Amino acid sequence: MALRGKKRFAVLLLEAGLLCVAAGLLLTPGGYSAPARVQVTAVTPLNGQILRELNRVRRAHGLGTLAPSPRLAAAADSHSRSMAAKGYFTHRSADGSLFWARIQHFYPSGGYGYWAVGENLVWQAHELSAKQALRRWMRSRPHRVNLLNPRWREIGLAAVHSPSAPGAYREMAVTIVTADFGVRS
Repeated sequence: MALRGKKRFAVLLLEAGLLCVAAGLLLTPGGYSAPARVQVTAVTPLNGQILRELNRVRRAHGLGTLAPSPRLAAAADSHSRSMAAKGYFTHRSADGSLFWARIQHFYPSGGYGYWAVGENLVWQAHELSAKQALRRWMRSRPHRVNLLNPRWREIGLAAVHSPSAPGAYREMAVTIVTADFGVRS
């Protein structure tokens, strides 16, 4: 999807995930409501493991490695936590905004002639390893295209775990990962 305006924005939209056939199928009935208190914790070591595995795959395909971006990581963390706490799984934010608008809040386009972002999502009941996440993304054509996109320069990763996630996750223990990709020049 490309947006045009004063600046040229290129946005790559990828529907995501292990259990996501269509994003709309995994929304909670009546929107994104959830119990007041849902425990969500960061799985910080998984972020580094996924980055190492992803950069290994990119090097094997003759591509440059991705540098971690604190701004993209903040965008990814916000989305992973929101999905776990509110029980939905889609690229749209809980307020209905498109993924690129959410990311742009954290990873601004201002002052750049070129700005592009992409996103991959995955979730699994219980724990998820870096190799499992990469294997699932690589088996999905849109996710593979995103992972192997030569234009990406930076990435933000956020893995979270909830022992009892509501909504789409049916109170299961889940691990959710958001990978936000970006380039600005």
